[in-house]
This record gives sequence, C-alpha cells and structure tokens, in this order.
Amino acid sequence: MNHQPINLANKFRMIDKHWSPRVIAELNDYQFKLATLLGEFIWHSHADTDEAFYVVEGALTILFRDGQVNLGQGELFVVPKGIEHKPVAKKECRVLLIEPRDVVNTGTGTSPSLLTAKVDQWI
Repeated sequence: MNHQPINLANKFRMIDKHWSPRVIAELNDYQFKLATLLGEFIWHSHADTDEAFYVVEGALTILFRDGQVNLGQGELFVVPKGIEHKPVAKKECRVLLIEPRDVVNTGTGTSPSLLTAKVDQWI
C-alpha cells in the first residue's frame, strides 16, 4: 500500500491535453479524475451516472438546455444522470471530476469525437 498523499498541482503538470481526464485515485467503484479544460466541449449526457465537477483553479460554466451554472475556484456542482450538458471554459481551468469507473467523457449514446478520451488513463 502506498502511504503518500496525492499532490494535485504535481498531477496537473502531467496533463498535456485539454478535455482529457486522467485518473488519480479510486474509491470503491468511483474514480477521481483531473482535467484541464479550455474552450467549449460538446453537448452530451451520461445515462447511468451523475457527474461531479469541482473547480480547483479558474472558472467553468456548464450549459444546460434550460440554463447554466457558473463555477469558480473551490466550487462543486453535480450534473444529474441523463441531463444534457456542455462544459465551457473561457480561460484554462483545472477541475477534479468524480464519477464511476469506465465513464466515457463524451457521454453515452454519442458518436466518438475528437474530444473522446480513453478511459482509465492514470497519472
């Protein structure tokens, strides 16, 4: 067993691509993932799971078909399963995502896109 803390700043330095979450830890069947975000993502939803966004640094807007939520540093929001959403970062931001293992970042029922990241990529 590794008895060392996970340093988020060090892990963020290992990420070289926007919108490509990297796993840093697991808790039961849930993964903690870090991602750097910039620009607009695609509209998508996750049919079987909620998705938690915690903004570590910067600002993030999550668009919904009927509104939006604006998140600043230190704020958390959970997108309920099945709700279509589109994350937008006007400037680069860093987020911690919490979701079950094997969740595809572009959602369920969507065709793979250039933004579809490989699952279970650890750093």
